[in-house]
Amino acid sequence: MGSESFTILYLGIAAGLYFKPEYTIYNSRIVTAAVLFGVITASKLVYRFVLYPDYLTPLKHIHSPKGRSWLTGNSRSFLLEAPYEQLEEHVKSIPNEDLLRYYIVGNLERLLPISPKALGELLVTKVYDFEKPVLIRQSLRRIVGDGILLAEGDEHKIQRKNLMPAFAYRHIKNLYPVFWAKSAEMVKMIEEDLDNRKACGNNDNTVQISNWASRATLDIIGVAGMDHDFDSLRDPDNTLNRCYRQIVAAPPLYMKLLFVATMLLGNPAWIHQLPFKRNREIQESGDVIRNVARQMIRQKKAKMQDPNSETGIDIISVALSSGTFDEENLVDQSMTFLGAGHETTATALQWAVYALCKHPSVQTRLRDEIRANLPSLDDQTPITAAAVDSLPYLNAVCNEVLRFYPSVPNTIRTAVRDTTLADKHIPKDTLLYISPRIINRMETLWGTDANVFNPDRFMGPGKANTGGAVSNYAYLTFLHGPRSCIGQGFAKSELACLVAAVVGRFHMELKFPGAKLEVREAATVSPKDGVLALMTPLQGW
Repeated sequence: MGSESFTILYLGIAAGLYFKPEYTIYNSRIVTAAVLFGVITASKLVYRFVLYPDYLTPLKHIHSPKGRSWLTGNSRSFLLEAPYEQLEEHVKSIPNEDLLRYYIVGNLERLLPISPKALGELLVTKVYDFEKPVLIRQSLRRIVGDGILLAEGDEHKIQRKNLMPAFAYRHIKNLYPVFWAKSAEMVKMIEEDLDNRKACGNNDNTVQISNWASRATLDIIGVAGMDHDFDSLRDPDNTLNRCYRQIVAAPPLYMKLLFVATMLLGNPAWIHQLPFKRNREIQESGDVIRNVARQMIRQKKAKMQDPNSETGIDIISVALSSGTFDEENLVDQSMTFLGAGHETTATALQWAVYALCKHPSVQTRLRDEIRANLPSLDDQTPITAAAVDSLPYLNAVCNEVLRFYPSVPNTIRTAVRDTTLADKHIPKDTLLYISPRIINRMETLWGTDANVFNPDRFMGPGKANTGGAVSNYAYLTFLHGPRSCIGQGFAKSELACLVAAVVGRFHMELKFPGAKLEVREAATVSPKDGVLALMTPLQGW
């Protein structure tokens, strides 16, 4: 019995009492309604907490860990969070299973595909049997519009086909000078900031990486995606940057708890409509970003119609040239590139600096390779894709950062029809978590050092792309198949340039090296302090 059944039951009894007032409690319909509501709510909670997981779930045939709490399931959290550490231990204990059934707060049921067979079906052969849940789409739509990220079915196929040329390597390689120029600009502005502090008698060389990373990647996606420099590096208080800072902030605790409550009692879609400050900020910021995107597209259209103007190499120029997108759909695509494109890479750069501070020998080895093979940041000669791509250790480090610290550690799907995965029946409306965080560290796929940060796994013959993993589905940072991240080539190239520029010019240490890692969970997952690093400029490059 789902939430709809309980609602129908309540309405049915209430209607009966309206026509049969002699059955009311204390001759009061209000008291009777309150008692009924309490009884039905209690019944629903008993059903959710006790009866469903043990006796009524249609997924009883799928393995589930023992020791489930009636309140928090297989998690220790009272929030809607994936219990990564517990799940990693459970996965280790069932090396031959394809799927894991687990429960989070309130015994909300989830399925976790953990074998290459199950992942291959979910992501490739049966990909359109599974979609992003409506609630997730409603939440993300306020930030990224109705672009390729949220499109489903045939609409997704059409959009992806027409956008693919913009993300082909032959196009991305022409964007390396943009990536490099903005990376150099970021590094020089950090140096300038440190010099200004010294001039004022302040020798503190602490730098919050998240601040600079977000501004640099927003500028990069502006130039490479829309042929427009937002100049966030030089103007951190510009409107667009402030809007994104508001959007990507972690939601307040009261909203997280309210979300849990509404999930347990019914459909929580209406939570986005409540007059909370957080909802207003997201809506207003989303409207501003949408208007900026629309303005950029109109400027680009006018520029392309000028016979004396060259067609740009940016993403929107390629999309406009296809002739298949109207203005509103281009606005949606632009919001997707701006939102998803800059924040995920900004998060990856934070994790890269964090990892290199934690592993100084890796940092030193990488710096030696960069300085020996790439031109100084003061050299005005444009960088080439071949120069960056030819550095095996740089690319190994970036791949290992993306493996070990995926910016988006999980994504969720719902079955839109009755189907199967790995020969097991999956009923319609089943919720599945795809977890790069877990799959990327599975010992059965990566070996006994899966939980060790080790760029060398991507070094050596045949390992540059596979890391020595036993399956393509062992590396899920960008997913696989028709719904894989269309911008993964763009993101990896951008990250390589940013990392090279930062490591080539600075020696980096964490300000609090012994502090326990705490993470901020929002659209992406990143270190909570934004990575506070002591940055020491180095001479000779």
